[in-house]
Amino acid sequence: MTGLKLKMALPTEASELHPLMSRHRKDGIVEWIGVRPERRADPIAVTEVNAVRGTGLDGDHYGNPNGRRQVTLIQAEHLDAVAGMLGVEHVDPRLTRRNIVVRGINLLALKDRRFRAGDAVLEFAGECHPCSRMEENLGGGGYNAMRGHGGIIARVLQDGVIRVGDTVAPVTLMEQYGLD
Repeated sequence: MTGLKLKMALPTEASELHPLMSRHRKDGIVEWIGVRPERRADPIAVTEVNAVRGTGLDGDHYGNPNGRRQVTLIQAEHLDAVAGMLGVEHVDPRLTRRNIVVRGINLLALKDRRFRAGDAVLEFAGECHPCSRMEENLGGGGYNAMRGHGGIIARVLQDGVIRVGDTVAPVTLMEQYGLD
């Protein structure tokens, strides 16, 4: 079974798990945005960015129409956890090389879902695992501290502006199918 990957779909509406997996206590908030104009460049913090359907964020080098990794997101709470594991007070989001830091919503709970970040609609495309740069950027143990805390990757489905302070929330099934 090596190499076999099973994709778990959201439970049907009749499932007891459906209401549990569809409910979020509150929306998340965008705390930080960064773009990297080229590979290995340091992220540039911005207060807003245009998300472009099928490409990614304006000004970010990951703009790949066929790629799953168009936008990277990480939870601020995970940055706090990584800081604790590294024995430092704070982890600068630029060091994690992610595009968007959000607080208040579990990004992994958006698995197989579409979600709104500001005016844009994104779709969960996978987990964002750490790379060897974490050891370089965060110091010894940085790679292992980021394991399980690297955030997610997403595709842009609908153009829109994302600003610091904007909400991040799942798209309802009604909204997703234009029934709202």
